[in-house]
Amino acid sequence: MASSATVELSRWQFAITAVFHMTFPALTVGLSILLAVAYTAYLRTRNPLYLQMFRFWRKIFAVGFGLGVVAGTVMTFEFGLNWGAYAHAVGPILGVTIGMEVITAFFLEAGFIGIMLYGEGRVRPRTMALASWMVALGTLLSTTWILSANSWMQDPAGYTEVAGQFQARDWQQVLLNPAFSYRFPHMLLAVLISAAWFVGGIAAWYLVRRRSLAFARRTLSLALGVLAVLMPVQLYAGDETAVFMGQHQPAKLEAFEGNWTTDNDGYNVLVVPDTDQGRNSLQIGIPHLGAVIGKDLTGQAHVPGLLQTPPDRRPNMWSTFYGFRAMYFTALTMFAMAFAGLVLRLRGRLFTARRFHRLMVWMTPAGLIAITGGWITAETGRQPWVVYGRIRTSDAVSRLSTTEAALSLAGFVAVYAVLVAVWVRYVVRTVKAGPEAVDASAPSPVPPLRPAPGRPARPEAARG
Repeated sequence: MASSATVELSRWQFAITAVFHMTFPALTVGLSILLAVAYTAYLRTRNPLYLQMFRFWRKIFAVGFGLGVVAGTVMTFEFGLNWGAYAHAVGPILGVTIGMEVITAFFLEAGFIGIMLYGEGRVRPRTMALASWMVALGTLLSTTWILSANSWMQDPAGYTEVAGQFQARDWQQVLLNPAFSYRFPHMLLAVLISAAWFVGGIAAWYLVRRRSLAFARRTLSLALGVLAVLMPVQLYAGDETAVFMGQHQPAKLEAFEGNWTTDNDGYNVLVVPDTDQGRNSLQIGIPHLGAVIGKDLTGQAHVPGLLQTPPDRRPNMWSTFYGFRAMYFTALTMFAMAFAGLVLRLRGRLFTARRFHRLMVWMTPAGLIAITGGWITAETGRQPWVVYGRIRTSDAVSRLSTTEAALSLAGFVAVYAVLVAVWVRYVVRTVKAGPEAVDASAPSPVPPLRPAPGRPARPEAARG
């Protein structure tokens, strides 16, 4: 068995890798759909404003997509390097699931992304639109497979244990495990909302600076329209997911509520847990609100405490409690802003409310913050299990020395810090450069195809 220091270092390494990786799919899934919608709208309307949107967001999508693929590949290798015991045990199930992601989602994306990024003017416009939708479908398939694999770790089903390995007994139960039906829609909504805030925040920045106004107005309107529809649905989906996890992983619910004893009907806003003593050194909450949130309108029901769970099965209250609040409070703020945007739209002030635009700029990373908080809650709240109730995290780590684990962690932190800095710099420079200028007042035809060297252009090449 690996030392406790090696276990902790390996956990930090995987956490940092996962957070870095999730940053990019959290944006690129929604951006891929935006690109497909924008180009399709251009084909139908011949309005160059949609082409301007497509070309601008394609630049940001391309770099984020590439970094996401690289980070995801690193995570796959990390299973074998840092988590060898885990990889051996779950390989017959999760190896197949991840393999299916590669041969469906990744191959689909790889087959069409070149056309989407470089095909404009070289292939038929309808082929461009098809390629954009195929890339979007690929990102959705990737989300589906990854959520299926992770949900199985949260609530394993449909397996038998043979010689220390999990083997599938019923693949339908494995892939469509009980947790998947709750967590997949919750995560899908989260990535779409995250991209909408990212897009809307950048559009609001242009309105604040009074630049590219037609582009900014159309983009902000589209983003806030998506948010007005999805945010209420997400709050409902998130509540249902929390209830499900509270039933299947009660220790997680106890930890993110922030109670040790079951005698509190309030909602804790701030706690300072004392894990050794099994109590909170500081606890600030709102009386009766916890019971009301738990659907007891009398406000008298008690919220469960972590002392109900044996000490060796308790997750870390610090990370679970504050990860949940980062997600929850950010979600409430996003909902309030989306509602404010709807009111401004109905009053005809959406494009003139400068204070609202400034707030939208600050909300640009809100979706990423909420997703990161949600994954911290999901993963740390599952501890001390890597496969819930079956494999402990301490038993899943490879036999590495503490020095090896520390050096690899330091290397990943350094490389990822550089990559994040480069990505942020690229996005900032792209936004400052702005979308290319077009005449949005008059539709223009779809640009003709460029003939190959030595070959005349076909007359039908310019038709959609």
